[in-house]
Amino acid sequence: MEFPRSSGILLHPTSLPGRFGMGDLGDNSFRFVDFLAAAGQQLWQILPLGPTGYGDSPYQCFSAFAGNPLLISLDKLVEQGFLPGEAVANLPTFPATHVDFGPVIQAKNALLNQAIAGFKERATPDQRRDFEGFSEANKAWLDDYALFMALKDSHGGATWSSWELDLVQRQPEALQKAREDLAGQIEGYKFLQWVFFNQWYWVKTYANSKGIKIIGDIPIFVAYDSADVWSNPELFFLDEKGQPTVVAGVPPDYFSATGQLWGNPLYRWDTLARNGYDWWIRRLRMILNQVDIVRLDHFRGFEDYWAVPATDSNAINGRWMKGPSAAFFETLQNVLGDLPIIAEDLGQISRRVMRLRDTFQLPGMKILHFAFGAGSSNPYLPHNFERNTIVYTGSHDNDTTVGWFSQLSEQEQAEIFKYIGFDSGDIAYDFIRLAFRSVANVAVVPLQDYLRLGTEARMNYPGRASGNWGWRFEENALTPELAGQIYEVTELYGRTYKPAEPENPDEDAMVDMAVKKK
Repeated sequence: MEFPRSSGILLHPTSLPGRFGMGDLGDNSFRFVDFLAAAGQQLWQILPLGPTGYGDSPYQCFSAFAGNPLLISLDKLVEQGFLPGEAVANLPTFPATHVDFGPVIQAKNALLNQAIAGFKERATPDQRRDFEGFSEANKAWLDDYALFMALKDSHGGATWSSWELDLVQRQPEALQKAREDLAGQIEGYKFLQWVFFNQWYWVKTYANSKGIKIIGDIPIFVAYDSADVWSNPELFFLDEKGQPTVVAGVPPDYFSATGQLWGNPLYRWDTLARNGYDWWIRRLRMILNQVDIVRLDHFRGFEDYWAVPATDSNAINGRWMKGPSAAFFETLQNVLGDLPIIAEDLGQISRRVMRLRDTFQLPGMKILHFAFGAGSSNPYLPHNFERNTIVYTGSHDNDTTVGWFSQLSEQEQAEIFKYIGFDSGDIAYDFIRLAFRSVANVAVVPLQDYLRLGTEARMNYPGRASGNWGWRFEENALTPELAGQIYEVTELYGRTYKPAEPENPDEDAMVDMAVKKK
């Protein structure tokens, strides 16, 4: 579907400020919504919200359905009566500009466990009923997720394929015994999901009330060490011991000369097709309850995908395999209706991929950092854009605009200024204007570019196993002056919210319109 002319900011909630070491769904998330509204923005784009695992990556989660308990606001838990106020009064001092994940996770998990105990001891009848209703409504994924996490804890965090064989193979007797032995831990994990989704829906409802839609993110693949793979092994290429035989990645590209070896297990699309893509439909329904628009990561993988032997150490020797293509999206459309989906179509894109995208009228993505150095036919140059496009200065996988530009040669910088037509001395703002004045229906800018930050604020280095996802902005960064500057460029290029006039206004509406014109 085609989106109206608008703009937004890319910021994951972990990057919000606050005293608990990482951003969360507390008051600062509501303040950020207020900033978006003051800046005339209609969109807030985030990364996946799932429970992060390996490397703290939101693209490697323990579940494709669950939320990340680390995003739970501890202050809100105090307000709800699950934590005493003194529990959050004397916390360690955490860095303000990045997440030190190890100490933060240790401190926060201790308090979340305390909140679980507080719920068991002090939950009101209404809270208990609401929790039970949530558990029942979400049991299709929640039961397996909570059991998976409890089992993972009981095995010292080990990957599920190393557990006892009867648990690996999900023998009914072994699962029932685990449910009985780990009942308390299972309820704790369900409680954290209930809290997460309550807090997230408070944020989303507030954003929507301000005219701001949330753009969420679905990674095409799921993590191997996840409840999804453990509970649905028939949907993936696994051997008899539960080990993947082929894994996901991409061939050598802009980001890496040896390709990117993601390591995710690959889908058995034939099995999914026989089931009417039921698992994917449930996944999309779940996220469309959480967000308004979905960015579908690695869109080309639905047409064809790079399959790498699981024993390889890099992605060079992979091969292209056929994806589900149009049949998948036709099924989604028949079941879900219009698809509010953005196709992440970056990298090496074939004509078949573009045809698949355009058949379902899905907007693709353009990154301005990719626009220079290949001549005037470069598809990332704004004069080559189509309207049904989402343009970004850069994404979470790119350096910031200031950092990227500083590493270019003088000749490369001069070519950019030649295209832009001037050098204002503020390259981040020059690129923001370039995005906003383009014909692309939607322009999205990472907050780092509005703050004119350098490489120190980069969110992710693709292919780097650790040390990513940690950037945070400081408490006083979002000033009224910055909101005013963003509003000015948004209004200048026609991206502010304009309510549609009724096609056949009645007499009262016409009078009201006449008064407004006066």
